[in-house]
Amino acid sequence: MTTAILSALPEEQSSLVAHLAHSQRLMHAGRAFWLGDLHGRRVVLALSGIGKVAAATTATALIERFGVARIIFTGVAGGVGDGVNVGDVVVAQDYIQHDMDASPLFPRWEVPGYARSRMACDVGLSALLLEAAGACVSSAGSQFGLKPQALFTSQTPPHRAHHGLVASGDRFVCAAEEVQRMRSALEGAGHHVLAVEMEGAAVAQVCHDYGIPFAAARTISDRADDTAHVDFPLFVTTVASRYAEHMVLAFLQKL
Repeated sequence: MTTAILSALPEEQSSLVAHLAHSQRLMHAGRAFWLGDLHGRRVVLALSGIGKVAAATTATALIERFGVARIIFTGVAGGVGDGVNVGDVVVAQDYIQHDMDASPLFPRWEVPGYARSRMACDVGLSALLLEAAGACVSSAGSQFGLKPQALFTSQTPPHRAHHGLVASGDRFVCAAEEVQRMRSALEGAGHHVLAVEMEGAAVAQVCHDYGIPFAAARTISDRADDTAHVDFPLFVTTVASRYAEHMVLAFLQKL
């Protein structure tokens, strides 16, 4: 069975491509797909593209063209939940589209045709990914040497792996006021969001449609506030890429 590893940004996959044995690069639907073996597991590596439509196209191609048995997403996100800090990892339990609003025809956030607002991730895969994420963050400082001063200080709390709801939308959320509005509205409806990003909910919906197990881990690059645009580039190149590599390799060993 083939496992698909999706990432939004090329920096998160470059080291994984380097680890591939018997690698082969194929083009399909305007995207590059890398086939090969990681830790003896058959995998396909692909970039989702940024935003929900691009991510849905890539996920569909992985299922239709490459016949993958499961999809794993690694990437970065803005932390919005209490206690979710830069350097933490959030493993998604389920997803909601924070910009979905077909009211008054449907309740706000409900996905038309699904009678639900949240798309669940696979329980078994998520448990394995959460275990890999926990091991990754607990040893990040000593094992990876990741302590860029712009991101971590002596006051930074110990990094943690969280498990819960993640929100996706076609917008890079980077203002504290916007985060507060979004969070308050969602929590008022019982949706307590830990992190926000731009692709996962679309992949979760495609996987739901095809009956394909899906799990996602998002490294927290910022607090989705007014400093997000400053922290993001540095974090992706120095931290998130290393997290993605170690989490994926540890996850594959657990399959």
